[in-house]
Amino acid sequence: MGLKKFIINLAPTPLVKLFASPYVAGDSIQAAVETAHTFWKERHVCSTIDLLGEEIEVDEEVQYTVGVYERLIDSLGAQEFATLSLKPTQLGSHRGTQHCQKIIEGIVAKAEQHDIKITLDMEDHMLTDLTLDIFRALIKEHPTFGTVLQSRLFRTDEDIKSISGLNARIRICIGIYNEPKEIALTRKPDMKTKLLEQLEVLFKEGHYPEIASHDKEIIRESINIAERLNIKKDQYEVQMLMGVPMRAFQDELIREGILVRLYVPFAEKWKYASAYCKRRLDANPAMAAYILKNLIYKTAGKR
Repeated sequence: MGLKKFIINLAPTPLVKLFASPYVAGDSIQAAVETAHTFWKERHVCSTIDLLGEEIEVDEEVQYTVGVYERLIDSLGAQEFATLSLKPTQLGSHRGTQHCQKIIEGIVAKAEQHDIKITLDMEDHMLTDLTLDIFRALIKEHPTFGTVLQSRLFRTDEDIKSISGLNARIRICIGIYNEPKEIALTRKPDMKTKLLEQLEVLFKEGHYPEIASHDKEIIRESINIAERLNIKKDQYEVQMLMGVPMRAFQDELIREGILVRLYVPFAEKWKYASAYCKRRLDANPAMAAYILKNLIYKTAGKR
């Protein structure tokens, strides 16, 4: 474990919450919905809203999560700017694929009543088969259902073949999880090259790619690929994380007619938000220094 990750893991939840706040909409459904409305009203930026949480293995907490998503759907209502993102480990994956699938289908069906699209997030490689099995099963009856593929995994080329003909919404990204070298690329340049190769395949297969990246070079090259293949601008979108300081570039893309969607997470119980926040901090080198400084001050009795 590197020093930065060690420091972040030591940080108490309130401190993690403080420094991760730019990446999180707030502590309530209302905060998430208001954030999505503001992005749309002020900048014409779309959102995908996510309840933070993962690795839930208590049935009562799974039902709590389902209830939050049901209330979120009712609060959001029919609109044109927001989708929802779900994680299998929030929604019963601990009890197997079929159990998880049934829970997710219930949320998808409720969302469809308001014309709200759902994306099934991809977690680490241990959940890839389960996630794609649920996706392939549900998209047959729920054609707007989407999922995520990660370019760092060696298996992703084959996974793309496994969804051939589905004409699906597919978020394509490098992936935030540090995977073993036996199953994944370890060099960022290789991951970026592979992402662009896979994006071209997704275009040619008739999917709707959601290009999730903060790398301007990747995004510009993605647009070039679309233009070379005569893909219209309404047949793909660019996705980024809320809180990453790229507003000027996002606005530039929107002026060019490209849909930009921000990942808008929120929390009602911060114990379930910690893992996400720590990954975000780990990806931001400056944050570890701030946390270390605060820890030193606290230890020295200066706070």
